[in-house]
This record gives sequence, structure tokens and C-alpha cells, in this order.
Amino acid sequence: MTKFNTLLVRGGKPDDNHTGAVNVPIYNSSTYRYPKLGSDVRWDYERSGNPTRDNVENVCAELENGDRGFAFSSGMAAIHAALSLFKPGDHLVIGDNIYGGTFRLVNDFLKPRGIKFTAVDTQDLQAVEAAFTPATKAVYFETVTNPLLKVSSVKQISRLAHQHNAMVIVDNTFLTPYLQKPLNLGADLVLHSATKYLGGHSDIMAGIIVTKNKALSDRVYKLQNSIGAVLAPQEANLLRRGIQTLNLRMDRHISNAKKIIKYLERNDKVGRVYYPTVDKNSTDYAIIKDEARGAGGVLSFELKDGLDAAKFVNSLQLIILAVSLGAAESLVEVPAFMSHFEIPKQGGWKWELRTS
Repeated sequence: MTKFNTLLVRGGKPDDNHTGAVNVPIYNSSTYRYPKLGSDVRWDYERSGNPTRDNVENVCAELENGDRGFAFSSGMAAIHAALSLFKPGDHLVIGDNIYGGTFRLVNDFLKPRGIKFTAVDTQDLQAVEAAFTPATKAVYFETVTNPLLKVSSVKQISRLAHQHNAMVIVDNTFLTPYLQKPLNLGADLVLHSATKYLGGHSDIMAGIIVTKNKALSDRVYKLQNSIGAVLAPQEANLLRRGIQTLNLRMDRHISNAKKIIKYLERNDKVGRVYYPTVDKNSTDYAIIKDEARGAGGVLSFELKDGLDAAKFVNSLQLIILAVSLGAAESLVEVPAFMSHFEIPKQGGWKWELRTS
């Protein structure tokens, strides 16, 4: 992993030769001067490109082995841009266990505008296969789902989707390029809520898209420039700084998660622990061992029946009750009432989490 770890610190091809700065400066200018009318300039307006943002976009592209990276003002802005690649009448197969914000975007915004979706268990390749129609343009799923930590095979889904001439879009927030590179496994577009592990300090909101080829890059850039939800220079600089320690932080996240899992498994008040490597005979474990270097720093669990989940989280002294993940502090939430409250417990979209 020496090359990857070096890229974390030295990637992005810094190009500021005026001062010798080892880090790209924060360029706050919203506009740039043309030498003369008609000049072919690299920078003209911040929404279309910014040197500070460009650097962190290049870093992310290198880490993912992609063609080009794009930095957005939030993870949801990145997801919105990715799903804006499609038009009314297009059909997407989508994972049936997804982030609540994605669920809201799909159901409240994209479906009413004529884009069609079929939700399936993306671990079940027969269900994925059965969901394809002549109008299917893409499969969208999370490599490790939030919050049940189910793992889907990027290799197998990509192979199946490409047989149907469909694109594969992967949300790899939970694993990061340190643990998995979906583009190497066959995906066409990978995205991250960079607010989480990539930023790593709960002090920015950011989203990242990395594309596999130039044709797709050109389409995403047009959307980014048109929709305009770009990452500001100050946040781009903080994201660059956070990425530099990604490997160190992820190793510690995983180490700590395993210690907590051991504690929970011995606790008589805990009914079940969700983490991809808990059950060595599970599909989750098999896919992680084949396609990733680890399972990340998020775990979830159920209290035994009759216990009060609200009382439990309200009584914690060290771990903070808050949404999000991937930063230095340890957080806890009850997804059904917080990050995933939009998802109905009965009907509509599959929902399995119990809160007691």
C-alpha cells in the first residue's frame, strides 16, 4: 500500500510554482482575468473550476484509479448529480437498503419527474437480473449498506449490468478507496459523502464523484457546472488535509470497531450485532474478503426485545448522539428516528431495523 499511502499526501499534482508552497494555496477568487478576448484560459469562473478544488479532485481520481474527480458541496449534491445523468423514462435498479437522504431524493424528487426505479436486494443477483427492463440504464447501490452493513459484490453486479448495457454507480462512502476501489472491480462511477471518512473531522460537508472514462467525465462535468453545487475553496482545502491521514484513521477505526464488537457480543442486553466480518459463513464476509481490504469503522446492533433504545442512547456518557460517521469522535444514532426516518417501516421500501 506504499503507493496509495504516498498518494494520500503527495497526490493531485500541485502546480503553484510562484512560492514553492508544498500545499496548494486556497484560491478565493471567484473570477479570473482573460489575457485578451478569445484567450483559451484554464480558469475563468469558480463554479467552472478552481485550483484548490481541482487539486483535491485530482487526488480523489488518483486514489480511485479513475479518469477524473468532481468535488461537490455535499454528499447529496454528488448523488443528485450522478442521478441527473438520467432522463424521464429511464429505469434504474437500486438497492433496497440505502441512505435516507437518497431515499428521499429518489421518491420525492426523481420519481415524480419520470425516472423509474426498482428496489431490490443487491446481494441477490437473481433479483437484480429480474429487475432489468429494456429501459434500464443503471444499477445504483451502496457497497456496504447503511445501517445494516450488508455487502454487495461490485464485480458480480458490474458483470451483470454490463451484459444489459447498463451503467454501475456505487456509493462507497463506508469503505473509501483505502479499503476498496470499485472502478477496478467494474463499476463506472463511484461516489462518496466526503463529509465522512475522507474529510474525517466533522468540520466540512463535501461530496465526491470519480468517473471511469472520459466520456462519462465530460457528462458529469457538464452537470456539475450547470447545477453549480461545487465545493468551496476553503472546504476543498480541509478535504485535502483530511485525506492525507485517511489510512491512519481507517486502520484505527477498524481496530476500535472490532473491540466494541467483542464487547457487544458478550453483553447479555444485545440481541444482534451487524458487521460484515462477524459471521465468517455469511455472504457479507465472503464478498469483503474477495473485494475489499476491510469492512470499515461502522457497526450496528439491536438491543434485546423489551429494552428501550431511546433510554440507551440518551444514557451514554462518552459516545455522542448525532448523525454522521467517519470522524475522530465516536457517534451513535437510532436510524429509524434520525438519518433514515423518511423510510417507511412497512411497505414501499424494504426496512428491517428494529429499535428495541
